[in-house]
Amino acid sequence: MYYFKLIFCQLVLAVLFVSCKKEGVYNPLDDLTYGKTLVWSDEFDEDGTTYKSGVDNAVDDSKWFHQTKLPNGWGWYNDELQHYTNRIDNSYVSDGTLKIVAKKEVFSDQGHTKDYTSARLNAKYAFTYGVVEIRAKLPSGIGTWPAIWTLGKNINENGAYWQQQGFGSVSWPACGEIDIMEHWGSNQNFIQSAMHTPSSHGNTVNKDGRSISTVSSEFHVYKLEWTAEKMTFSVDNVAHYIYNPPVKDASTWPFNSDQYLLLNVAIQPSIASSFTSSAMEIDYIRIYQ
Repeated sequence: MYYFKLIFCQLVLAVLFVSCKKEGVYNPLDDLTYGKTLVWSDEFDEDGTTYKSGVDNAVDDSKWFHQTKLPNGWGWYNDELQHYTNRIDNSYVSDGTLKIVAKKEVFSDQGHTKDYTSARLNAKYAFTYGVVEIRAKLPSGIGTWPAIWTLGKNINENGAYWQQQGFGSVSWPACGEIDIMEHWGSNQNFIQSAMHTPSSHGNTVNKDGRSISTVSSEFHVYKLEWTAEKMTFSVDNVAHYIYNPPVKDASTWPFNSDQYLLLNVAIQPSIASSFTSSAMEIDYIRIYQ
């Protein structure tokens, strides 16, 4: 009888797990997937608390910081053309997802006028090691450059959230950079993951990616598994890159201290003249440790 009850209970739990496993909705049973605990997340649900139901809303400023200050006084890196703003026009939550919208429009800020706007969000949470999952749908258009990535909490970047909190002590790439997902509109169906460290940065050799025909029309789950030994990157649980340098020192592995998430859509000089607007849409972000 005990054995029968045990089997019955296991079957009930299995049914509950399947019935609760709704795509895009967090379920505490999901923690069993990694044997880890959910330590930080944003579900972007309009539940009347974080976001008001039925209304397009500003991003939760208890979790996110809009980085808008031009770091060099006149522009952004890589000859990017946009101003990042904190306006609802460029980042908002509606229908259970975050939208980061790149737009073609004349916009003046900090004494400089640019022809494009977008948003760049810094997470107000930093962590060392864990599993990061982001369910996202990407923008399209030649010249668009969306990214889901991390930087060291210790980066001394003018205008970044953690730098303003007094943590900025080293420059890039000594802080380390983890590109969980990068996409270029000029290579529409290709996504890439990459590592930037003092040993290899910029056009880094530490990268790989894969082609996915529906990156801009369907949601996919982009995942980073970060341990003290290696980084594993996957999309929909199919791994495409592992970073595991044989020697781990400050040059190859500045990843034994806190990093924080960034979300942005940049505009490259190659932007198509016909471009008007496109968005990166995020369904959820979950970090397990």
